[in-house]
Amino acid sequence: MRFDPPPRIAAVVDWLPPTTDTAAAAVAGGRVTAETAAKDGYLELPVSDGPSGPEMAVLAAAKAIGEAGCPPETIGLVAHAWIYHQGHDFWSPAHYVAQHAGAVRAVPLGVQQMCNGGATAIELAAVRLAADPTLERALVTTGDRFAAPGFDRWQGDYGVAYGDGATALVLDRERGPYQLLAAHTAAAPDLESMHRGHDAFSAAPRANGETLDIRRTKKAFLGDGRGPHFAATAGQGVARAVQGALADVGLAPDDPRLSHLLLPRLGRSVLEAAYLPGVEQLGLSGVEVLDLGARTGHLGAGDAPAGLAHLHARGLLEPGRIAILLSAGAGFTWTALLVATR
Repeated sequence: MRFDPPPRIAAVVDWLPPTTDTAAAAVAGGRVTAETAAKDGYLELPVSDGPSGPEMAVLAAAKAIGEAGCPPETIGLVAHAWIYHQGHDFWSPAHYVAQHAGAVRAVPLGVQQMCNGGATAIELAAVRLAADPTLERALVTTGDRFAAPGFDRWQGDYGVAYGDGATALVLDRERGPYQLLAAHTAAAPDLESMHRGHDAFSAAPRANGETLDIRRTKKAFLGDGRGPHFAATAGQGVARAVQGALADVGLAPDDPRLSHLLLPRLGRSVLEAAYLPGVEQLGLSGVEVLDLGARTGHLGAGDAPAGLAHLHARGLLEPGRIAILLSAGAGFTWTALLVATR
């Protein structure tokens, strides 16, 4: 999907708690094996000692709104994405974020697209800006806290360790240092059982009170012999998303304006098995591929906006250059966002 005219990105930030849990400490404490830590390449994870996902999203939102220099009451849409428990069971975290960020006139929208949620929320907000001429700007947030005892951040999943944190991005019709050129999404719904396995449908969330065990459903999926199919399909999904975004704006893979491709913050073992093969077949020339998860872990729905926040904070996206933000989420969906400097 090409955006014409492209909306501006007035601000993009991440908010990570200052407390971290290192892989070395986790290995020493028996919370992850040395083999797994080495294979996946995570060095440390940010850990919230208090704020929930929505509360961290509010902190990120305040930072982004301040950088954008816009009154919060002029924000007409708040899209909040997450993947894990938001602190209450029967409740709208998007409305909480809007209220406490000062966007009291905004329409709050919750986006539950698993780990692809941040990219999906950006795409949805851009579509609303294009469709509604009365909407001046939108706020997109993500926020997750993977706290024990409900979640085992180091060993609850295969090839992924989870860090706490939030992101916020302000889309504006006219102001901002970046342009969102395109968003392209590919999907493979036949992979949804990877996170369902053979489990029966329950009557209440986690009624048995046990720690969430993502490995159990993946074991069932792999036990059905579907591992090779997933690896091949994931590579194809990556290629379809990126190729589609480039085609949407008429860019060739070797266009010299392309500067960075940012990977989802999955473990090295998962990236090498299922994602990098798709990137390698794209024929991107002169593009720096960045894996930024070693010191943050996987940020739930926030990997894509956090990637752009990394480029912005360090001034890495030079004038006239274009970055590809690659996002992926269970179900499965893959989204590529093309972001350019003005």
